[in-house]
Amino acid sequence: MSDRLVEFQREVRVFAEEREWQQFQTPKNLAMALAGEVGELLAEFQWLTPDESARVMSDPDAGGRVAAEIGDVMIYLMRLVDVLGVDLVEVARDKLADSAKRYPVESSRGSARKAPPSQGEDPQPGPPSVRSEVV
Repeated sequence: MSDRLVEFQREVRVFAEEREWQQFQTPKNLAMALAGEVGELLAEFQWLTPDESARVMSDPDAGGRVAAEIGDVMIYLMRLVDVLGVDLVEVARDKLADSAKRYPVESSRGSARKAPPSQGEDPQPGPPSVRSEVV
């Protein structure tokens, strides 16, 4: 990870340790908190038109709320990868490389079409009992 990300990850870890929050910050709890914060970020865009959403940061009030929610998302994401021992930049680069294979420039330029699942990727995640009920 970059020096700035490593330092920020350390700051978030120290923040949690000083408050003795490690006992609560399990991967499950952090993932759920992250999802909640992403939901709060989504709520800021929910009823905006595409043009309004593109200009949201030019509005001091709305832009401030969006920035705060992005900050919350980043904090929880950094804490989650720290607790799991995941190198955020490495896994993101791996995912980007996979996406480059699934979406070659020649066939993807200007298209919003979804690619088929990657090799080994389950197209229908979840336990088998849940899958059969969904289908």
